[in-house]
Amino acid sequence: MRIDVLGVVRALRDDGSPVDLGGPRHREVLARLVAAEGRMVTTDTLVDDLWTDPPVRAVGALRTFVAALRRALEPDRPPRDPPRVIVTEGPGYALRLPREDVDVHRFEDTLARARRDPDAVTGLGAALATWGGPAYADVTGSAWAQRERTRLEELRLDAVELRARILLDTGGGADLVAELGAHAAEQPWREPGWELLARALYRAGRRADALATLRRARTMLRDQLGLDPGPGLQRLETDILTGAEPPESARAPWTGHGVRLGPRTTVDLARTLALAGGDALVHSRRDRLAAVRAAERTGDLFLTARIIGAYDVPALWSRADDPEQSRAVVAAAERALTALGPDGPADLSARLLATIATESRSADLSGTELKRARQAASRAEELARDLADPALLVFALNGVFMQSFTRPGLAAARGRTGAEILDLATRHQLPNFAVLGRLVRLQSASALGDLHAAASHAQAADELAATTEAPLVPVLTGWFRARATAARSTEPGGPTAATAAAHYRAAEDALRTAGMPGLHRGLFPLALLGLRLLHDRPAPTDPHLDWGPYRPWARPLVLLAQDRGEEARTALAAVPEPPRDHMQEAMWCLTARAAVHLGERKTAAQAAAALGDARVEHAGAASGMLTLGPVSRYLAEAEACAVGAG
Repeated sequence: MRIDVLGVVRALRDDGSPVDLGGPRHREVLARLVAAEGRMVTTDTLVDDLWTDPPVRAVGALRTFVAALRRALEPDRPPRDPPRVIVTEGPGYALRLPREDVDVHRFEDTLARARRDPDAVTGLGAALATWGGPAYADVTGSAWAQRERTRLEELRLDAVELRARILLDTGGGADLVAELGAHAAEQPWREPGWELLARALYRAGRRADALATLRRARTMLRDQLGLDPGPGLQRLETDILTGAEPPESARAPWTGHGVRLGPRTTVDLARTLALAGGDALVHSRRDRLAAVRAAERTGDLFLTARIIGAYDVPALWSRADDPEQSRAVVAAAERALTALGPDGPADLSARLLATIATESRSADLSGTELKRARQAASRAEELARDLADPALLVFALNGVFMQSFTRPGLAAARGRTGAEILDLATRHQLPNFAVLGRLVRLQSASALGDLHAAASHAQAADELAATTEAPLVPVLTGWFRARATAARSTEPGGPTAATAAAHYRAAEDALRTAGMPGLHRGLFPLALLGLRLLHDRPAPTDPHLDWGPYRPWARPLVLLAQDRGEEARTALAAVPEPPRDHMQEAMWCLTARAAVHLGERKTAAQAAAALGDARVEHAGAASGMLTLGPVSRYLAEAEACAVGAG
């Protein structure tokens, strides 16, 4: 019996004939047991790995898969004899096959021998030849398989480079040019590939081509990743120019740590662009993700962690501009964090955790993802405090702020976080985070209805922005001033509602080109709706208004304004629970108002329960950009309507 997973998952009999393993789930169970390398895998782990959302009878289905695999792998086993290949062990199962009978284990063992003994290089070439494609190629959509594919691909690349290095160091390797050329083209950010290709060209008597290869590597690293070539490439170029024989390197396999960040890396540039706003902000996010992916391709874990954690751009808004990109960054940070392990450098771990907390702000995150993000924020803060690193701590606190929208009524807590960010940034000359601290405090004061304090923070933020060249700040403070005008429009002698609407329109015009689509879309219609609610007027019904992400909560009130009561009732029944972001209190208040007007007691009771802790806050004002008025007003109506619900 032989099992292969370096390509598609398959089992072969001694005569080479294939074993019918059954369907995709059967093959995945076998593959998961292979990945455990003989260790027992619990039933619970197998269920979680096989299904994102396990069915009710998942354990029974798993046992059926195991039974079918046992029949396929041991067709001649007598009924009463215990299985010998897939055995039951404690609360789970284990695969019992000699390591030489599983291709991935043979490959790993051969690589380990070649690392210890260069004379094993022949076996390494044979082991590489067994790869028939990506590992576990037909196990798609499973997180465990993707992790294994990534790990094994790194080992394969290491094996290609180690074999070439050994051959070159022992006087051969001139015939490796084609193979290494393909390797460098496939993995252009791995310095060892370029180094080995240049050595092979030089060994083949192609000195000019070897130098051209090194120049191409330098250009690629600098232009695409913002990296300076490491000392290995620089030393090799000098040796080739002087005609010296390149030194041996197989005894000290490359670990990736020779790559160093240049004085002006791609991420440094992306951070600068992000603070400039507009199109530059959009491009900075794209460049940031490209740099992260390029760093991962280098195979240098510590470089990758630094690249991911270096983008410490202050984040204020709780809805991601590009959720897909945010998820990609979070996934990369989680991969790096897992690879670093619990004993990894605390500062790198803290930066990765803070990145996870800050970027995990998509509206469609699952409950598990939200829990991980909150835990990441807490752990990042703990590590940063232990390290006594002010810059790291403000970045971690930014993550804490982003994870402080778990329920309505937390404006005061956010204000305290903002105050600490501001204090740290002021004392340690971190101007960009000082701006963040001011804006967080502005939002908190706005949410609590303290317009005087909020205006003071807005003015201070504008002054800081003038010295830090942060053009997004006056856009945000312009919205706050429109929000303040709207609030004053309800006061005797205050500005008119039309004046407040004009202020919102001017703020909207400024925001449209600010490069913050996650903030911009739907904000202006919501501000107009809030203004109308402040003046006890029906919702705006202009069909050209783009409600963006706020449409489900606004729609019942828009339909009521059009005297379409039954449609409004249907729309209210379909309203989801608001996402945990700056606008959650506002969305609950819109739900409460529609429920009250439609006499939907149960929905009114649900809204009242959600808003109870936000009684002293102002709806929508946590954004610092608009207001629907005091939460207490909507809460009282909802509580009165809810009497008798249940």
